[in-house]
Amino acid sequence: MAISVERSFVVPRARSELVAYLEDFTHTEEWDPGTVSCVRLDDGPVRTGSRWRNTSRFRGRTTDLAYELVAREPARLVFVGENKTVTARDDLTFRAEGTGTRLTYRATLTFKGVAGLAAPFLRTEFERLADEVAERLPAVAAARL
Repeated sequence: MAISVERSFVVPRARSELVAYLEDFTHTEEWDPGTVSCVRLDDGPVRTGSRWRNTSRFRGRTTDLAYELVAREPARLVFVGENKTVTARDDLTFRAEGTGTRLTYRATLTFKGVAGLAAPFLRTEFERLADEVAERLPAVAAARL
């Protein structure tokens, strides 16, 4: 069973600046309200195949996901995270809009095994988290870049 949420909003930064900021998944600590920590697992410049360990808190529980940057294009980033109960896919697309960038953020969580039974009951919580990302990310990116 999968849950998908999507938000689209304008960030007051040039597309190239915003992509450069978001391609480093360690920055999720700054803009994702569920992220407790995010640590890079490899070295060198961020590239397709770069990996992170993301620790998140959800409904009072902490969980780790191993994330990988699976697509890195000038106007799109895709990260896939996985552990034994869920596969998370974060798909970010970027389009210039005025002096800023329209970011469309899609998160899809596919639950494995018995965890899939809880998915319908978690949608509201994931929608709330997506709202918080849409509120927080533009302000953080504007101040950080």
